[in-house]
Amino acid sequence: MPNAHRRILVTSALPYANGHIHLGHLVEYIQTDIFVRFQKLRGQTCIYLCADDTHGTAIMIRARAEGRSEQELIAAMREAHLSDFAGFQIAFDHYGSTDSPANRRLCGEIWSALRRKGLVTARDVRQLFDPVAGVFLADRFVRGTCPKCAAADQYGDSCEQCGATYGPADLVAPKSTLSGATPEVRSAEHLFVTIEKLHEFLAEWTRSSGAIDPRIANYLAGHFLCEPLRDWDISRPAPYFGFEIPDAPGHYWYVWFDAPIGYLAATSEWCERSGGAFESWWQRTEGNEAAAEIHHFIGKDITYFHTLFWPAMLEAAGLALPTKVRIHGFLTVNGQKMSKSRGTFLLARTYLEHLDPGMLRYYYAAKLSGGIDDIDLNLEEFTAKVNADLVGKVVNLASRTARWLDGTGLSPRYPDDGGLFAAAAADGTEIAAAYEDCDFARAMRTIMLAADRANAYVDAEQPWKLAKAGPDAAGRLQDVATVAINLFRQLAVYLAPVLPRFAEQVGDLVGGPIRSWEESQRPLEALGIGRFTPLMQRVEAAQVEAMLAQSLAEAAPQTVPLSPGTASMTTQPTADSAEPLAAEPLADTCTIDDFTKVDLRVARILAAEEVPEAKKLLKLTISLGGDVTRTVFAGIKGFHEPSSLVGRLVVVVANLAPRQMKFGLSEGMVVAASGAGAGGVYLLSPDSGALPGMRLR
Repeated sequence: MPNAHRRILVTSALPYANGHIHLGHLVEYIQTDIFVRFQKLRGQTCIYLCADDTHGTAIMIRARAEGRSEQELIAAMREAHLSDFAGFQIAFDHYGSTDSPANRRLCGEIWSALRRKGLVTARDVRQLFDPVAGVFLADRFVRGTCPKCAAADQYGDSCEQCGATYGPADLVAPKSTLSGATPEVRSAEHLFVTIEKLHEFLAEWTRSSGAIDPRIANYLAGHFLCEPLRDWDISRPAPYFGFEIPDAPGHYWYVWFDAPIGYLAATSEWCERSGGAFESWWQRTEGNEAAAEIHHFIGKDITYFHTLFWPAMLEAAGLALPTKVRIHGFLTVNGQKMSKSRGTFLLARTYLEHLDPGMLRYYYAAKLSGGIDDIDLNLEEFTAKVNADLVGKVVNLASRTARWLDGTGLSPRYPDDGGLFAAAAADGTEIAAAYEDCDFARAMRTIMLAADRANAYVDAEQPWKLAKAGPDAAGRLQDVATVAINLFRQLAVYLAPVLPRFAEQVGDLVGGPIRSWEESQRPLEALGIGRFTPLMQRVEAAQVEAMLAQSLAEAAPQTVPLSPGTASMTTQPTADSAEPLAAEPLADTCTIDDFTKVDLRVARILAAEEVPEAKKLLKLTISLGGDVTRTVFAGIKGFHEPSSLVGRLVVVVANLAPRQMKFGLSEGMVVAASGAGAGGVYLLSPDSGALPGMRLR
């Protein structure tokens, strides 16, 4: 890692003001907060900026339904968002709103730049209109069947199954998510940004800037930049809650225009408050380089906007381009999409009522590798990992040894520890590099290996026996406890970006506030130590069950018509789909004797990989409990990413006769569902609590 001082501006995607923060959203904000805290601990100048995304049809409709103004609605939601973020120890340097004077001003400046470049055009658009709600429908407020692959229940701008982009009027059998009505097609004038004029710039920037993961760059090249780019529909006609376009009365900037400009507005507001200069962050230098590093953290569902539209806007305005667009995947819970009917659509505030927020921060960190793969919150694994790592390895190190220093303090000189502190100090280079790459999972693994070595030292020295040996062993006891507490504090420094509250508690115990990464490189000597108090309690299964039960109760039908998702959300809400499917003919009847011949078992997927030469098959290695593993070839390729399947519980036909295939021997069948209009293949999963090997009855 470079040692030179850096100036880093960091943003997360703006949460939409139409709903509360849930655990899917928190993947991004926790990831970003960890990165920012690490940079600050390293002594870099780093600011974390965000804002509420406040405009659009959904806000207008909800405010009407609740009998209050849009400003009252977004003010209340802002308070709720900030409370949730604070509860999870997410610390913004500034948190703004897209409905601010600064954002209106900067929208006007970007718009003028697009006009000067000749990038704005107007034409009539056939758009879907909700006759019940009385509004034109934004892309994300229409759902229907994808016109390309026939996947059901897709949004009006892109298909989650095949990745195709289209207009909402192109959907088959569209429905309004605001009222459930079938929309009407009406014509209205819209303004467009002709982004194709920047095609050459975007092709070069996405490939050579280093700002985008090569896999994303390849995706953009193969899906969008391989053909002329569609004009970007950037306005909406009245009625619409947003900023009216100054030189086009009756037209409003679409929410996806003013939302990313919110990054600029938040910077401007922070500079005004702190005395900084906006230009020092967003203007380019004489060499056409950025004045500072700019890092955007986003979910993969809004990749298109942040890697094509946003850099096009910045380029047209002559502003600095992102140094990194860091893209993460979605969150699943217990191997499945977040579900209201299962109680796994977990709100931030629900979690906070039952569990320590630091535990979720650590679990996410242990899962995040800096890539775009989805991560799974397996609640059994969550319980086991937090208890084993944080309580069993880290906190236990202090709880077993701090008492022996009460009244004596640390030894005058750091004792000989066999090289343990030096080894963990050397680990700091690897841990820092992992944090820098946002490979937090690698950082956590390295930290826990150091914790294992520290605990092995305590186990070998057995301070509890030294304490019984009397005054002759007092000096040795103090030395052993001094080593253990120093190793413990060293771990706390490394974990400080992930566990800020825990780091504060450790500082209260010994050594004072943790302010610098360098504190991991020097042991403490001849210091007093505070009285040890429990730093973290074990997670109990009853706490998790109570949280799920509360979440299930909160999922009761709402009286206010809320949108199930918006373009500015960073992760999928993914509540259970209620889309009706065309009925398929039932199979011929069978007897109970016939049915009992089929041995349906719970299995856990241990590994999943593509079969390159097969169009539809994935190779799965499954566990049926104990040491019983099998290989199954399943026809689900294209509908499930292999990495998202690992660890998932499924149902298999365990006694199906093995079948020799071209690619290998298949020793069973994974049970899945599909049907007319389903648009996919859906694996069946047992309820929480089922174990591999259980037979279905």
